[in-house]
Amino acid sequence: MGITRREFLVRATAGGVAGVMMVPAWRAVGETDVGIRLSACDWSLDAGGPSGLEIARRVRLDGLEVSAGGPADTLKIADPEYRKQYKDAVAQTGVVVSSVAMGLLNDAPLATDPRGPVWLEQTIEAAEDLGAKVILLAFFGKGDLLKDRELKNADIDVVVTRLKEAAPKAGQAGIILGIENTLSADDNVRILDRIQHDAVRVYYDAGNSTDNGYDVPAEIRRLGDRICQFHFKDGRHYLGEGRVKMEPVAEAIRAIGYRGWIVLETSCPSKNRDADFQRNADYVRKLLATA
Repeated sequence: MGITRREFLVRATAGGVAGVMMVPAWRAVGETDVGIRLSACDWSLDAGGPSGLEIARRVRLDGLEVSAGGPADTLKIADPEYRKQYKDAVAQTGVVVSSVAMGLLNDAPLATDPRGPVWLEQTIEAAEDLGAKVILLAFFGKGDLLKDRELKNADIDVVVTRLKEAAPKAGQAGIILGIENTLSADDNVRILDRIQHDAVRVYYDAGNSTDNGYDVPAEIRRLGDRICQFHFKDGRHYLGEGRVKMEPVAEAIRAIGYRGWIVLETSCPSKNRDADFQRNADYVRKLLATA
């Protein structure tokens, strides 16, 4: 049985208030909507491991989306000693773990790898320990739920079953399982309607959806509060200078009342990582600044 949104939000905020309320010294009061914070993928920042939090701090981010590790019976993120290194780094830098990404599912798909359910359990426990409230479940590469633009219905059936089983544990921990894929908003809604649990939502990537030909602002409005988190990227371009029309995206984000993390999965056009991430972060802060 699912839980109500109100019940879920109460559980999700309990125990995570310290992380949510941390505000970096570089952010002036009123500069940006206080409900939006900026993070980056550790793979985009080339900052894997606990030391990545210091790099995130240096480029003026609020958080870091960390990888769960590669396919193994026990994921790297499941090691308490490894997580302690992250928690120590959080205490030292003031930068938090915004989310945990299960990118391994691209090569070892949730629909077909028998270890998938155990990996979900391990990552839910790890995310709770790290204070992260969202787990990214990736469905690209071998794990793509589309083939030749047709739905892989057998894979989707398995994914729905496995997420139905994992959702109650995630919900009790105040964790959201965010599915990121190449599907349309309508197809994602159908998946969520089958799962019927608020602990499973959509992790929306504006860059991927643009590349796949979707109407991104319309999709954001269609999904509404079923979006748990956003990736921002635009190929080899700086944000605002490529194919993704960022102003309409920002308008749609404001329209649905989103409050949470914007996670940069951006590239480095100038090859200067720190400068390029700071530039994109500054752009997003201005884009989403309160009027």
